[in-house]
Amino acid sequence: MKKIFGLAPNVFFLGLVSLFNDFSSEMALSVMPAFLTVVLGAPPVFVGFLEGFADALASILKIVSGWFSDRIGRRKILAVSGYSLSVFTRWILSLVGNYWQVFILRIIDRSGKGLRDAPRDALLAESVPKEELGKSFGFHRGMDTVGAVLGPLAAVILLPMLSNNYRTLFLISFAVGILAVIAFIFVREIKPQERPADIHPIPLSFSLAKFGKEFKLFIAAVFTFGLGAMPLSLMLLKANEFGGQAIYIPLVYLIYNISFAIFAIPFGRLSDRIGQKKVLVSGFIAAISAYLILAGFSSFSGIVLGFVIFGLYSAMTDGVERALASKLVSQDILASGQGFLSDQFAG
Repeated sequence: MKKIFGLAPNVFFLGLVSLFNDFSSEMALSVMPAFLTVVLGAPPVFVGFLEGFADALASILKIVSGWFSDRIGRRKILAVSGYSLSVFTRWILSLVGNYWQVFILRIIDRSGKGLRDAPRDALLAESVPKEELGKSFGFHRGMDTVGAVLGPLAAVILLPMLSNNYRTLFLISFAVGILAVIAFIFVREIKPQERPADIHPIPLSFSLAKFGKEFKLFIAAVFTFGLGAMPLSLMLLKANEFGGQAIYIPLVYLIYNISFAIFAIPFGRLSDRIGQKKVLVSGFIAAISAYLILAGFSSFSGIVLGFVIFGLYSAMTDGVERALASKLVSQDILASGQGFLSDQFAG
């Protein structure tokens, strides 16, 4: 099919899907801590519990949805369903009356993410030849990042104009999210006969027995650090200490996303040169530094510095973890011709 700006049509439109969805999602998430604590009266510990539980559920569902898309031989239907589920919750957010209702909606939202991510990434990978994988995933990640910056920026601009009416902001977020679902109309399903013939589905399993020692150590390290990691939504409440105005939470979230966006590609390239492990460890150190700075400073400059460094942490770990996992999995599984692409992207 004819390329669009040098990209396969599926890559271009999946990029638009991620841009609109992240625009919508981050607009809502940037104000969620304030909405929960100020409007609905949720205790701060609830904010941390909510995000931790929801993210854990999403991670498990990624494995299941990746495996299931292999079994049924279809990616698009699962990806569309996941995006639609998440977008729908942003409309319901405008109607909630207590924070436990938000808990249920966040579970549904993250379930949508768990349902869509692995099949979507597999669909993207199957849409291009191997020599275009880097460019295609780079474009997709770039569009995702643009949306992640535009969302909080829109919240910063719109919230004062809306007299801090979070519910109206959620409705605007929902409207933007609809564009992500519409963009899927132009995404083509890749038929089973068009996929690599030498790769076959493997049984669903949560066991690490089939993986090598290095991959097991990698999983153990990421899991251990994750136990002590603080949810971003809980960290954002720190911004309330400066003036107590609603605008500061989406503002520092915007600063975090800009830091993440600026440094993600440079650190990705650096990891190719010096190794993913070194960059990953540096990222863990950056996160600890950010925690210490945010714990020790209440000035606006201190909070900004803390979130800039936390953005560095995400830039050093988000893509690098996937790259390292893919490399280790390739050594243990793909070399023997087992597993569909969606199994790689389930993490």
